Amino acid sequence: MAVNPIPLRLKQVRKLVGISQKELGIRIGMDEGSASSRMNHYEKGRHVPDVETLRKIAAELNVPLNYFFCEDELSAELVCLISKLDEEGKKSIIAELLATRSNSSA
Repeated sequence: MAVNPIPLRLKQVRKLVGISQKELGIRIGMDEGSASSRMNHYEKGRHVPDVETLRKIAAELNVPLNYFFCEDELSAELVCLISKLDEEGKKSIIAELLATRSNSSA
């Protein structure tokens, strides 16, 4: 059975940003009295935030939504880097990857 990557990613990026569970919860609109508990449940994997809550968390922590679904560190780093590129940068990366794939299968 695959492990849900959301709890790990959430805790990892929240700590990197340097805010508490309670502070994050409050910043995304949770009630002050339950924010810490709810965020703790998300980080422990007892509950999974719905997509809209996860979207708010991603925006607050300045990571793309898909960061939370990455199962390995390299993928997580890549989605963060790619999300910061403009459209032309993303197109350039896609073209480069397609060229690399074509060259390796020839």
